[in-house]
Amino acid sequence: MNDANEISHHTMLYGFIGESAGQSSFSATLNKLFKANNKNAMMIPMNIREDDFYYTLVNMKKSHVNGALLAREYTKSIIEILDDASDRVKLSGVCDIVVRDGQKLFGDVIFASVLADVLKKRGAKKIALLGVNGYAKAFCLAAEGFEISYFYDDLEALMQFVVQMQRENADINRIASGMQVNLASYDAVIDFSDFESLDMVCSLSAVNLDINGKKEPSVLRTRAGELGVSYKGFDDVLEETAQEVFEFLKMQKHLEHDKSDMKF
Repeated sequence: MNDANEISHHTMLYGFIGESAGQSSFSATLNKLFKANNKNAMMIPMNIREDDFYYTLVNMKKSHVNGALLAREYTKSIIEILDDASDRVKLSGVCDIVVRDGQKLFGDVIFASVLADVLKKRGAKKIALLGVNGYAKAFCLAAEGFEISYFYDDLEALMQFVVQMQRENADINRIASGMQVNLASYDAVIDFSDFESLDMVCSLSAVNLDINGKKEPSVLRTRAGELGVSYKGFDDVLEETAQEVFEFLKMQKHLEHDKSDMKF
């Protein structure tokens, strides 16, 4: 991004795609990082409805947009559009970042790594993981060095989950409506569940995370508020997410040129 925040024909353009992407400060946060590192790149929020998502991504292959971060609502529907994907995407079934290589799209998943990094910075070791969806799988793949206990209401699905993730001697726990579940002994709680309520949780951790945006409903946010403990969602870890996206783009060799190479 140049000093005047202008876009030239050499600027590497990226999108933040979501139904309400324009309401998030993520693009501005990443653009500050581009500027601080002298990179001629810019991310633009793109409010895309579900009906237009497929068309937008397919046409990205022939556009000047070099990739995109995807809001949570599109992390599954992107899979069928990808030309190639990381092993993490193939194992988890979710993808939240894509880059364009010629007319092909390559997908990866980074939000789980963001949460793992946030927890490591806070010295968390003992984690309560709620849910068995794709992001729970992605977190397991990114969560080296943690002691994870697994929680879900369907024990058969939970057993299948830990077997698929090759977690031997896993600590599995049923959590369901009508129970009294105390999670205070954990350093952090991460919620990737599909629960409609967490009323069964009588005590949460000091650190409680999910990846929901501030405009999305979050049962963890609601329960944390009721219990008077901290909560962090997507909009609370924008700087960590921006750093993860920046490093990912560097790794993909998308940020090779800086402002000294600019030609208008």
